[in-house]
Amino acid sequence: MEFRRLGRSGLKVSELAYGNWITHGSQVEEEAAAACVRAALDEGITTFDTADVYAGTRAEEVLGRALQGERRESLEIFTKVYWPTGSGKNDSGLSRKHIFESVHGSLRRLRTDYVDVYQAHRFDHETPLEETLRAFDDLVRQGKVLYVGVSEWRAEEIARAVKIADEMGLDRIVSNQPQYNMLWRVIESEVVPLSQQEGIGQVVFSPIAQGVLTGKYLPGQAPPAGSRATDEKSGANFISRHMREDLLTRVQDLLPVADEAGLSMAQLAVAWVLQNPGVSSAIIGATRPEQVRDNVRAAGVRLAPEVLKRIDDVLEPFIERDPAKTTSPAKRS
Repeated sequence: MEFRRLGRSGLKVSELAYGNWITHGSQVEEEAAAACVRAALDEGITTFDTADVYAGTRAEEVLGRALQGERRESLEIFTKVYWPTGSGKNDSGLSRKHIFESVHGSLRRLRTDYVDVYQAHRFDHETPLEETLRAFDDLVRQGKVLYVGVSEWRAEEIARAVKIADEMGLDRIVSNQPQYNMLWRVIESEVVPLSQQEGIGQVVFSPIAQGVLTGKYLPGQAPPAGSRATDEKSGANFISRHMREDLLTRVQDLLPVADEAGLSMAQLAVAWVLQNPGVSSAIIGATRPEQVRDNVRAAGVRLAPEVLKRIDDVLEPFIERDPAKTTSPAKRS
């Protein structure tokens, strides 16, 4: 495993992080989840990402139990706040009330006194950004949060947060967690340049496009039993935009590219996102330990320019680059 600085902060994170969106507390049983966490630790992964909303808070509980007994100082634990975790009128968003109540719930479920990075899971149109940033800053000063980040924010939203933090003398955000992979490149034109200018690192999710870029979904065939595309509770809707015959056919054309690079398809996809100098870490998920062990082989891989060009040539008709595709949630009712 290799390590990178999170933006310009002093925090170092593993090039591959282990995330439990969809899997823990939902798609796999706890014993299997714990085995995946153990595999991640054995392979040198030290960065773990979750969120209060994953599996209705159960994902944090599973991760907390799986990491029990590990030296806390050797881990970087990330979690998030924004989405509803209850039915009350203040049980969502980035108000001071919801942030404070949510972080205490996360700390309890994760069985830790602090989180390394606390992330605003989406931008909140209804709460003044000054209120949100002040609440985060107070948590940093209390020692419950070490660094602050965001997830799926647009460039103009990140820029506003940086400007307000500087004006108010508050802790700046150090990370953004966007979706990023060979097919989904919407951060490249605006978010990445701004973030590099402001010292913000990208901790990207979905580097294998929910499994599409592994090549396991074959054109003209039903998805494999038990795969994400067949599980309505675990991301089938999210993956559906990629389940097109023409796109799946093009993905199969990447097989010789991966073979010649000496990589599996999953390793090629993960290595690809790590070529971007703005990326601090790529989040992988797994339902089986062998998936973790396969993916970590992408750490430290450097792809030749001709390999990158061949990937672009194969996938070009299906690459999404429009920065407007990163959208903030509508105002809450």
